[in-house]
Amino acid sequence: MHKVEFNGEMLFAADGETLSQVLMRFGKAAVEHPCGGRGVCKKCIVRINGKEELSCRYKIHGDIQVQTAEKGEILSAAGAVENKDTSDSLCFVLDIGTTTIALALVEKKEKKIIKTVTAVNPQRAYGADVISRIDYCRRNSPHQLQKLLVEAINSMSEKIDVRKVAVLYISGNTTMLHLLFGEDCTGMGAAPYTPAFLEGKCVDANLLGIKKAERIETLPCIAAFMGADVTAGLNFIGAPQGEKYSMLVDLGTNAEIVLFGKNGYISTSAAAGPCFEGANISYGMSAVEGAIAGFENGKAKTIGNKPPVGICGTGLIEIVAYLLENQIADKSGFMECERFEVAEGVFITQEDIRQYQLAKSAVYSAIITLVKHNNITFDDIEKVYLSGGFSAMADIKAAVRTGLLPEKLEGKCVCINNSSLLGTAKYACEKNDVKTIAENTKYIDLSSDAFFSDMFIENMIF
Repeated sequence: MHKVEFNGEMLFAADGETLSQVLMRFGKAAVEHPCGGRGVCKKCIVRINGKEELSCRYKIHGDIQVQTAEKGEILSAAGAVENKDTSDSLCFVLDIGTTTIALALVEKKEKKIIKTVTAVNPQRAYGADVISRIDYCRRNSPHQLQKLLVEAINSMSEKIDVRKVAVLYISGNTTMLHLLFGEDCTGMGAAPYTPAFLEGKCVDANLLGIKKAERIETLPCIAAFMGADVTAGLNFIGAPQGEKYSMLVDLGTNAEIVLFGKNGYISTSAAAGPCFEGANISYGMSAVEGAIAGFENGKAKTIGNKPPVGICGTGLIEIVAYLLENQIADKSGFMECERFEVAEGVFITQEDIRQYQLAKSAVYSAIITLVKHNNITFDDIEKVYLSGGFSAMADIKAAVRTGLLPEKLEGKCVCINNSSLLGTAKYACEKNDVKTIAENTKYIDLSSDAFFSDMFIENMIF
């Protein structure tokens, strides 16, 4: 048995155990393992006895001292104005994203959000995407991930000045809701992707250990990879009028897309990977201070105007667009140089561009597959609602230039930072029939769709 001094706290490790195994066993979410501990993302670097090491590759054979780097808070808005007035008609609404959690206090009678708190989902320490976390549950159990999530919710609610509310309304993707309830999610890890439940749940908050609410109510999910966050988003947007169609594109670790109009709802999800969250990008990071969020005329723009330390999702899109416009990268994505310096000490590499090509092709191909399945054209689509952690800051022209979005939809895009949170707030205030939305949304599995497969290969080219 070896001693592991972790940020001043004493842990213990068996001989030969990796540091990441120890940190996961003790529930230490300060070190993230977006790739699930496979040693490919390089995001779990720590200082061990003064030397930088990957925690998932470092095997412990003696006593060690471990220090982690300080991390900023995610800078994301809820897409609603905060108001200070309060009344007795209060509730919490929560969106559990794979990367980010957003909690809001809502005044139901006046239908307004009073205060919003966001935080990084601490489960990122166990993998950046839902598949990594499902795999962790398969090898262990969901209880550690449930514990981390409940602790995060309680910590966030303490930042909101209210003693207790009657109901906490929750949306999130299907995997996140399984982990919230400690349910077995391993059925969603392989075909035929079977969830333990899809319906909305209503339970006593004490059963989950959530402190500042009496009852928990979740919105219903649509499919294994089409969660309550999409149900909430559709609830917020509402159905289009007349003959036209609308589209919801929720960009995140898993891109969720819904086309809806007079013929109902048709949906799909595209495995874009954690590219937009920075997990598998060499200098990728979340949208915190110092993250490059834009790239104009060869100059990086950072969040908070701080010195650049990495690249977040919006910055990645604009950097790739710049490389294409200036012929530093060709239409195949090839660069003569192995890496391009976007700011002092921050680079984008050939492999990063390949990762972006995979993500953008998945999203683009999913969009055109839905359009084909509904036998319509882009002219029939009136609005495209872009949602997700970074959509409010996304440069639509750059997204089109890099092949993330079809050119014919460029002028139809409306950005919503968090349609899931807003749709959940709307449900809390109006009690809309979200069950009907979920039950009447048809889901297409792209893994068995030949047209999507052909388009995915074709759209890899810029």
